[in-house]
Amino acid sequence: MPRDFEGGWIATLAITAFAAILRFWNLGNPVKFVFDETYYAKDAYSLLKFGYARQFIDKPEGIADKQILAGNLDVFKDTPSLTVHPEVGKWMIAAGEQLFGMNTFGWRFMPALFGTLTVLLVIRTVRRMTRSTLIGAIAGLLLAVDGLHFVMSRVALLDIFLAFWLVAAISCLVADRDWTRRRHAESLDDGTGPGVRRAVGRLLLVRPWRIAAGVCFGLALGTKWSAVWVIAGFGILVFAWDLGARRAIGVRHAFWRSAIVDGIPAFLSIVLVALVTYTATWTGWLLHDNAYDHDYASKNPAHGVMKVVPDDFRSLVHYHQEVLAFHTGDYIKNATHPYSSHPAGWPIVARPIGFDAVNDIKPGTSGCTANEGTNCLSVISAVGTPLLWWGGALALLASLVLWIAQRDWRFGVPIVGYLTCWVPWFFFDDRPIFFFYAVTMIPFTVMAVALILGKILGPAKAAFQTATPRRLIGSAVVGAFVVLVVLNFAYIWPILTDKVLPHPDWLNRMWFKSWI
Repeated sequence: MPRDFEGGWIATLAITAFAAILRFWNLGNPVKFVFDETYYAKDAYSLLKFGYARQFIDKPEGIADKQILAGNLDVFKDTPSLTVHPEVGKWMIAAGEQLFGMNTFGWRFMPALFGTLTVLLVIRTVRRMTRSTLIGAIAGLLLAVDGLHFVMSRVALLDIFLAFWLVAAISCLVADRDWTRRRHAESLDDGTGPGVRRAVGRLLLVRPWRIAAGVCFGLALGTKWSAVWVIAGFGILVFAWDLGARRAIGVRHAFWRSAIVDGIPAFLSIVLVALVTYTATWTGWLLHDNAYDHDYASKNPAHGVMKVVPDDFRSLVHYHQEVLAFHTGDYIKNATHPYSSHPAGWPIVARPIGFDAVNDIKPGTSGCTANEGTNCLSVISAVGTPLLWWGGALALLASLVLWIAQRDWRFGVPIVGYLTCWVPWFFFDDRPIFFFYAVTMIPFTVMAVALILGKILGPAKAAFQTATPRRLIGSAVVGAFVVLVVLNFAYIWPILTDKVLPHPDWLNRMWFKSWI
């Protein structure tokens, strides 16, 4: 690791503080429910107040939202509600509501906090992968100024929590890789004979970082089920890391021996721990008899092997079947949405999503400075910073080449992370899916960009070579790219933050017709 412990943390905290200022500034505005906040903020408060999700009054339409914004929180019915995502993200939103009240700042506080913490994790993870504080800082800065990550950190939706827990889990796996190889290296000097080493190598049955990764994966799965693909992808990747380590110390028939001494403990530490953690996140549902479908088992006696399963868990299994039917059934397959976005266009920001819009603001009202004959509008568009996403697409392609051609393990992290967050959505394109799901992809995008920029920058020793301006040219390219991304973010800032803009100024930021 770099020998700049203090400098590394100063850089980390400075960029994290910058990300926090961006995300917490004016967080309570607009004072309204933005997009699906109308579901998640209320579900979170229901969990906080009753311990399980309840339905809320809905006639006339929007009455619950209006009453909450007016300070009247008595909007919940006695009947339980079927919520179509697990409860971790909603409990996290509820924590902010407990701290600051059932208001816009309260339900957006935790998304802003965990969006900021994701920046910190990315810095430290890339620093560990590259052994460079500078490259880690570049990755964090780029994530801080991505438009999609910024918007998702300022609304009470679930995906920012999913992104955090996935990055946290993968950070633990990268730390485990260092921890494991260090112990393998120590075993080469402990007097163990070469015959013993070639037989198996050092046994590492309990690996704390992997247990921590399992907990984080379980919390990710408890936020959204799409985390399962990431767990599967990184399960394969970490086995490849273990296999490579055993081969490096001379273990014969390393594949099969690693499958036993590494694969089985890894399954227990990551997959089993994740499943136990996920089940534990349903404790609130299990403890409340009035929760949705909690009485299913009592109304439907068990048959066969299911008789040994406690009724509460049989009911929970049925609840999961109901949720799965919602996500894959005819109802959602026949649904349409004007902002539906095919995943093929996500890497190039082909179809972002509008979260909020107020149109036809007259000149001289609400801060509108438009000329007569032109109105203003204010919008929140969940659009990624274009130059970062387009550069990121190229960086990911280069990373794939370097991973394969140079067998550089570091590039496998962003590639596996990106693909497992992106490719599965192609199998669900018969239902409405949205660009904001791609917020889980952007941390891996900035990792790939940072790694490629590190290649362009070159080794530090090149700075002392006077024969070629290698480091100077690399620094200029890297610096120019980072500055352009920051300026691009500043330019689209008004459409990310509900700023009142004259219609022509808004159109100038809508670079493509598909963005409108």
